[in-house]
Amino acid sequence: MAILFKTTKQLESQIDEFLDAVGEGALVFRYGVDDFLSDDQKSFKQRIEQIAKLENKADDLRRTIENQLYTHTLIPEHRGDVLGILESTDEVMDTMKETLFQFDVEVPVIPENLINYYKELTGMSVSSVEVLIHAIRAFFKDVSAVKNHLHKVMFYEKEADRIGDNLKRAAFKLDIELAHKFHLRYFALHIQNVSDRAEDVSDRLSIYTIKRTI
Repeated sequence: MAILFKTTKQLESQIDEFLDAVGEGALVFRYGVDDFLSDDQKSFKQRIEQIAKLENKADDLRRTIENQLYTHTLIPEHRGDVLGILESTDEVMDTMKETLFQFDVEVPVIPENLINYYKELTGMSVSSVEVLIHAIRAFFKDVSAVKNHLHKVMFYEKEADRIGDNLKRAAFKLDIELAHKFHLRYFALHIQNVSDRAEDVSDRLSIYTIKRTI
């Protein structure tokens, strides 16, 4: 992050730690959904605890970084952009945590023939977050490399939409209660929201990158 943060190594380290927490949260989210689909309740409960701790850690780091940026008058010309990236990325983390929590609260009954759809959908959403983190790191370290990652975020988001649509079509063809179909769709949308939030951050990052290169 030397290009943007020439004044403080501490801030550089804190942002790296924040992104590490979000990246780890994405992995926990993926394994948490897998555990739920496999009916491994013990492991699933552990994932819930893990992602809650990581979300709290990310929140604390974001607040600390924001405080540093204001109290020490660091990078004033880019402060708003950095805050925007942190806040919108934190929303991605919140969405992953809340989605796992909803699985825990509502305990949807997933038909066997839809399990792979949910796994693929989760994989695409998580991939969008992982690539987004690479793009954010590039923004701070090598802004010329950001574009190489952003187009992948868009790809995974579109794939998540495609798989989500296929999942919902398959669900509504099943011979089950309409309320059950709605419930299955609801959880597909929850998982898709993760890639949607990643795309939102990607859009912001694209604008901020243009600002830094003109």
